[in-house]
Amino acid sequence: MRPAPLLIALLALWGLSGLPVLFFGVPAWAWWVAGGALALVVLFDAWRLRASPTPEVAREIPDALPLGVERDVHLRVESLVRQRVDVYDLHPGDWPAQGLPRRLALAPATVSRFGYRLQPSARGDAVFPGVQLRLRSPLRLWRQSRVAGAPQTVRVYPDFAPLARYALFSAEQASRLMGAHLKRRRGEGTDFHQMREYRVGDSLRQIDWKATARSRKLISREYQDEKNQQLVMLIDTGRRMMAREGELAHFDHVLNASLVVSYLALRQGDAAGLMASGGQSRWVAPLRSLGAIDNLLRASYDLQPQPVATDYLAAATELSLRQRRRALVMLVTNVRDEDIEDLLAAVRLLQRRHLVCVASLRERALDDALREEVHDVPGAIRAGALARYLEQRSAAHDLLRSHRVMVLDVTAEQLPAALVERYLAVKRDGLL
Repeated sequence: MRPAPLLIALLALWGLSGLPVLFFGVPAWAWWVAGGALALVVLFDAWRLRASPTPEVAREIPDALPLGVERDVHLRVESLVRQRVDVYDLHPGDWPAQGLPRRLALAPATVSRFGYRLQPSARGDAVFPGVQLRLRSPLRLWRQSRVAGAPQTVRVYPDFAPLARYALFSAEQASRLMGAHLKRRRGEGTDFHQMREYRVGDSLRQIDWKATARSRKLISREYQDEKNQQLVMLIDTGRRMMAREGELAHFDHVLNASLVVSYLALRQGDAAGLMASGGQSRWVAPLRSLGAIDNLLRASYDLQPQPVATDYLAAATELSLRQRRRALVMLVTNVRDEDIEDLLAAVRLLQRRHLVCVASLRERALDDALREEVHDVPGAIRAGALARYLEQRSAAHDLLRSHRVMVLDVTAEQLPAALVERYLAVKRDGLL
């Protein structure tokens, strides 16, 4: 319990009222009587505040929230007596909030309801310890802080709104919306789809001569890309993914892109799985149904990169033991020249059974630095160091390509479209 500004002002006024006692002969007992009366009023007001019941508070918030998207949170405050109260929800401290604190005048046996905007800034489990209330005494001489409401835990997932938007389109249409550039098909798919009438441009190999003879008109077979193939996203949770660009870390971009390409693979009839290795580890076996995206979300929403070096060879060994069927393995990391020996050994181990694609994230700051003009010696030194770093990075990528590894050198913004484009290219070329 703390004194309110009004109480401090009254005490100051009572102190100043002692000046007439010193200089004008006013009886001292009058000053002490005034002080005693003030003390009784102050103590009585404090007792009333302490005896005042704590309002009941309930929070209305979804159990799952998307990362970086503002959501409405509603609070219900109910009091048995007339009270003045300031309300502040104890949300995670680094989350931006709008509409707090809120000052309420509560009537007896009524419910006050208000909302505020909250934007989650980190994935994982987030705890709301309660709601902080600052009560005022009836005479506004005291303030007291109390915590009401039950603790509540919510889960913050990657922003999966793009998945819902892509659900309205075919896989190829959705990939174009993401900016993926699709190449023309080389040849036909391998799975029979349907019979249809001949169209100009169909190859002679597509014509079904028996069906043509029966119907007395040209009938073509239509094929589609092979289904029921396997896609495994192998994502790095080590120190390379801790770099930040804007509001999100590289790992958040990687997770979002992995979920998008997995969703499109499921739309294509393939099975999608995920393995995280480096810091935190996680394994989700490939599944075919569209409901598998829920499994991927639940398994990965709380993954966070850790300041540890990633053991690529250990990750490849574990994946080889878990994933026996041939699959397209998309390893997303940030390739550095000092990691290339371990990474190359891991890739060659995976290539014994799987088709491997390595997506290497490039910091956007590198592209920005390349466009800067050099005007002094420190700038020239930075430019030389940057050129040397990019040369070593390019040499590491070339070494991987020399071992028949598909390599994507992209920024975080380019990653989703690049992964989708490469996945569809593998499907179209029948590489699996």
